[in-house]
Amino acid sequence: MTAKILAFAGSARKDSFNKKLVKIAAEGAKAAGAEVTYLDFRDLPLPLYDEDLETAEGLPENALKLKAMMKAHQGFLIACPEYNSSITPLLKNAIDWASRPEPGEPSLVCFKDKVAILMGASPGALGGLRGLVHVRSILGNIGVLVLPDQKAIGNAHQAFDEHGQLKDELQQVAIAQLGNKLVTVTSLLNGSDIHRTAKVYCH
Repeated sequence: MTAKILAFAGSARKDSFNKKLVKIAAEGAKAAGAEVTYLDFRDLPLPLYDEDLETAEGLPENALKLKAMMKAHQGFLIACPEYNSSITPLLKNAIDWASRPEPGEPSLVCFKDKVAILMGASPGALGGLRGLVHVRSILGNIGVLVLPDQKAIGNAHQAFDEHGQLKDELQQVAIAQLGNKLVTVTSLLNGSDIHRTAKVYCH
C-alpha cells in the first residue's frame, strides 16, 4: 500500500511563501514513493464556522469535499504563516469545519490516527515559529500525531528563487526531508511498503 499524503498551506495568497514551501516538502514525499495530493484552500472556499448555519443547512459542500480528502490520506504536510503570533483564520476555520461529524460518523474521523509534519515561512526572523506552536497544540488535541520534526524559514521574502525553490541548498534539502520523514513514519504506522527512495533525503 502506497502512503497517501495531503499537502496544504494555511494561506490563500496567490504568491504565498507557505504554498511554495509545502510544495517542496511534497516533492520530498513523492521522491520517497508516496502518492501526494496538493490542496489549495482557494479552491475550497468555506464560510466562517457557524453552528446555526450547520444546523439549518448541514455541512457546506466544500466542507464535505475537504473531509473526504482528509479521510482519504494518512498523512498531512502543513505549512502555515503566523498571524499575530498564532494560527491563521483560514487554517483554523478549515480545521473547525473538518472536525464536524456527518450523521453516524465517529467524532474527529478526519484527524484521529493521522500523522502530520509542520513547517512555516515568514518575512520575520522566526519564520512563523510562534504560530506553529498553536497549530501543533490544536492538532495534537484532536488526535493527530504531530511529529517533532519541523522547519521555520525566516526572511521568506528573500528565501525563494523565481522557480519557487529555496535559494539556500541546505534549507531546500531540509524541507524535502520533512516530506521524506512523513512518508517513512506514515508507512510504518500503516503497514505500507516503504519505497527505497525514502532514504534519499535522510543522509
